[in-house]
Amino acid sequence: FGMFSELKFPVPWGHVAAKAWGPSEGHPVLCLHGWLDNANTFDKLIPLLPRGCYYVAMDFSGHGLSSHRPAGCPYHFLDYVTDVRRVAEALQWRRFTLMGHSMGNFSFSYCFISPQFCFLYPEMVDKLILLESLGFLLAPEDTEAWLKSKRRVIDMLLNLEAKEQTPKARSPEAALQRLLEANSHLTAEGGAILLQRGATETPAG
Repeated sequence: FGMFSELKFPVPWGHVAAKAWGPSEGHPVLCLHGWLDNANTFDKLIPLLPRGCYYVAMDFSGHGLSSHRPAGCPYHFLDYVTDVRRVAEALQWRRFTLMGHSMGNFSFSYCFISPQFCFLYPEMVDKLILLESLGFLLAPEDTEAWLKSKRRVIDMLLNLEAKEQTPKARSPEAALQRLLEANSHLTAEGGAILLQRGATETPAG
């Protein structure tokens, strides 16, 4: 475990960085660092753990070697949960162990990232390991609504990102026609006014 490899996973605002120890064919373990920390949190711990596992410690967005989110974008706790989902998807992990520390499991400002992921995607987590954690507290009557709404938000976002394509270029006439078809209340004059500022002219259209 003396050697590790650096990993990078593309995201819409740049990349999420991670470091990995152990054989890639080993049992997958995703390690989540604490508040204002980074993946190096696990440097001293990993050598003490079982050697048959593949440990991946990610840097949350804005931490370590991961890209910062665009200026002005807040770092909401659900965004961190979504980062975990993105990394698991990039690694093609269908089921893995989740190990979280501090912010990775509990913080008053960033909430419970590891337990929340486990709560939202129980089919993906075989074991949950919490270091210095209070667990995830949610009133029983709120559970079902919370699960449905938060999981829907994450899944819809990742589905949209997966389907994202390079914008198509159209002629000004075709762009206006498309706008009018989608907005029946618009007049041709109103649509043309909106397109003056709402479209960008390129050599292709």
